[in-house]
Amino acid sequence: MSTLRYLSCLALLAPVFGIAQQQPNPDSVRAQRARMVAQATEEYNNRVFTHADTLRGSITPERAWWDVQRYDVTVKPEFTTKTAPGDCLITYKVVGLVQPGMQLDLQASLHIDSVIFDSAGKLAFTQEGNAWHIHTPKQKEGSIHTVRAYFSGLPHESVRPPWSGGWTFAKDSLGRPWMTVTCQGLGASLWYPCKDHQSDEPDKGASVTMIVPDSLVGVACGRLQFKKENGDGTATYKWAVVNPISNYCLIPYIGKYVTFHEDFTGEKGHLDLDYWVLDYNLTKAKAYMPEQVHNMLHSMEHWFGPYPFYEDSYKLVDVQHTGMEHQSAVAYGNNYAFGYRGRDGSGTGYGMKFDFIIIHESGHEWFGNNITTKDLADMYVHEGFTNYSETLFVEYMWGKDAGNAYNYGIRRGIRNDRPVIARYGVNEQGSGDMYPKGSNMLHAIRHSIDDDEKWRQILRGLNKTFYHQTVTTQQIEHYISEYANFDYQKVYDQYLRTTQIPEFEYAITADSKTVRYRYTNCVKGFDLPLVLRDGDSRVKIFPTDQWKTTELKASEAALFTKDGIEKMYYIAVKPDVSVH
Repeated sequence: MSTLRYLSCLALLAPVFGIAQQQPNPDSVRAQRARMVAQATEEYNNRVFTHADTLRGSITPERAWWDVQRYDVTVKPEFTTKTAPGDCLITYKVVGLVQPGMQLDLQASLHIDSVIFDSAGKLAFTQEGNAWHIHTPKQKEGSIHTVRAYFSGLPHESVRPPWSGGWTFAKDSLGRPWMTVTCQGLGASLWYPCKDHQSDEPDKGASVTMIVPDSLVGVACGRLQFKKENGDGTATYKWAVVNPISNYCLIPYIGKYVTFHEDFTGEKGHLDLDYWVLDYNLTKAKAYMPEQVHNMLHSMEHWFGPYPFYEDSYKLVDVQHTGMEHQSAVAYGNNYAFGYRGRDGSGTGYGMKFDFIIIHESGHEWFGNNITTKDLADMYVHEGFTNYSETLFVEYMWGKDAGNAYNYGIRRGIRNDRPVIARYGVNEQGSGDMYPKGSNMLHAIRHSIDDDEKWRQILRGLNKTFYHQTVTTQQIEHYISEYANFDYQKVYDQYLRTTQIPEFEYAITADSKTVRYRYTNCVKGFDLPLVLRDGDSRVKIFPTDQWKTTELKASEAALFTKDGIEKMYYIAVKPDVSVH
């Protein structure tokens, strides 16, 4: 699953899901946490980037001149040998006059065996680590062409899926083969040749064809195009999507799958819901999954707008790991139980009222799959907004106070070890704080706007305006500011680009008629508005890093409480300070 994408997230999720709380000595837990934060900060500050990082993380000249139109991947995984040879047909459009060869990405120890141009002739190529430089002929700008890359070798095997990327060759609980891939972060080039950069999604969709033992079933994103018995002990399954898709979402699932179907009426009309589960889970899945999925879709469509992939359907696919947000084929492995593997990340009890994997990973259909960041550095757009979808789901189901409590509760996972937004062009992600800190930033902005319907329309507007697009954080930041009628640039800078927790200092006069206040421990110009309310009493102030004064009405002084302000906004409150 995306929340468990990297091994480094283990340190993050220990306190979030209560693992660290099992330790008997709270002081030792805090000390361990501090050491982990210090180590993560040091590693981030001292990282040296290589030429290979640039080849992977930037739009090189060999990537810039061609735009992916479609991927058609064929793979034949072998369970006993743990191999998965195949080919990838890449359809592309020429968008640049300068064409200094083509860079494809395929990670060791896989290798490209041959490349065919336009189904006609072989192309020469050279290898530079995980980058393969294809010697392409001169092509006319605007023309459409194909290259088919055949590949083989020993694929990278995931050590602990989905925490680490690679193929999984496992057995289900009855000892039968089960295979899949997890590759977000490490990249789809772990298992097939592609332009492994988030900025270029295939505009015309993609397909996955699996040649598997005929005793097993192959499932992938989108809709089943055909199944064919090959007469040699194997069967071929082809699945395809018609919408753009991130290459890391294009995933095969192979096992003893069975399926059941539902018809759902959503904002855009009829939506096919399909559940692909291991055969022994069928009865349990039928009793458990539909209600959670229906609640999820009602909530997400309310807050974010229509499900973005009606044409490709929605599926949950039973997996042996925890889960991932693979577009239109969400991987599910949460043991058919509420919480996340029996834990509540918020510590409020609300996290045990819903299935975390179904809600979170499906939330990525809107943020991550519909709206995708061009650079890995901006992944908070995927993770912060999707983490926030949990808060919105809790609010949709159990009310606004419940949502506020859940959002406040997940702060315990924030480490402030390094910035949420990482460095660009080198395939680097920011801090795991992008999940809870990103969510708390968004909720703070919502409270400062103090207009729930306007906020809902902003979220829906993001998904409509950037429908099926790749974006930068600047586009998202500017959109929210524009439609909120307030420039939140300093707020973004504070929460996304520093590790400081802003401090709000205030002092109320003895007669409760005046309050003075300011922000400290913040970027210059930090100016998050604060709306404080209780029933009919309401006050809105516009603090900055300079002292300000506001006159108060009789009932308004009581709104200034440390606990009340901190639960609404991710800031540290210091009341009754001396004002100079």
